[in-house]
Amino acid sequence: MIIYGKQVCLHALEHHSEKIKTVYVAQKGATSKGALPKALFHKYHDKIKFLEEKWAQSMSKGGNHQGLLVEMTEFEEASFSQIKKNDFIVVLDGLTDVGNIGAIVRSAYALGADAIIAAGVKQLNLPAIARTSSGALLDMPFMIAPNILDTFNELGQLGFSVYGASMDGENVQTMSFDTKRVLVLGSEGKGLSKKVTGKIDHMV
Repeated sequence: MIIYGKQVCLHALEHHSEKIKTVYVAQKGATSKGALPKALFHKYHDKIKFLEEKWAQSMSKGGNHQGLLVEMTEFEEASFSQIKKNDFIVVLDGLTDVGNIGAIVRSAYALGADAIIAAGVKQLNLPAIARTSSGALLDMPFMIAPNILDTFNELGQLGFSVYGASMDGENVQTMSFDTKRVLVLGSEGKGLSKKVTGKIDHMV
C-alpha cells in the first residue's frame, strides 16, 4: 500500500522498517526542506527513489504528500482469534468516514485501547486511515467485521461487557468497568444502530 504525508511516513520509517518497500521523495525542493531526516535517508538509501512532482501528485491522488510517500507491504488485518485475546476492544458501528475513523484510532491508541473492530462495513480505505490516524493504525490490531451481530454474539460468549457511547449515558467517572470490555461508537449520521443497542449492557 502507498501512504503519504510527512507524519505517517516518518512514523512508518521509524517503527516499521520491516514493512518498507520503497521510499519516494518528491524532487521539488523536498530534501532541502527536510522531508527525510538524514538518519533515515542513510538508513533507507537503497530504497529511496526520487520523483518528479507530477508523479508524486499522481501517486497521492492529489493529496498533500508533503514531499514524501512510502510503499509498504499491504496492511494485514488482525483475525478475530487475535482480537479476542485483548481486554479493551473498541467497536465501530457502521462508521465509514476515514477521517473520523483515523481520529478514533489515534485517540483509542493514545488512551490505551487494545484493538479495534470496524463492524457493519465490508471494506475501508486502510491506507487513508493509516494517514488520518497519524500511523496509529499500524500499531494496533484492527479488523473489519461485516456482520455486526455475529461480532457481538461472539464477544458476549467470551464474557465481554458491552458499553455504548451515548449523550444520555452514565458518567464514566462514577462507574467501575469490567476487565473484559467493549466500547461501541455509533456512525457519523445515525449514531448507534437499533440492532446494536439491544446488545449493549451499559450506556456511557
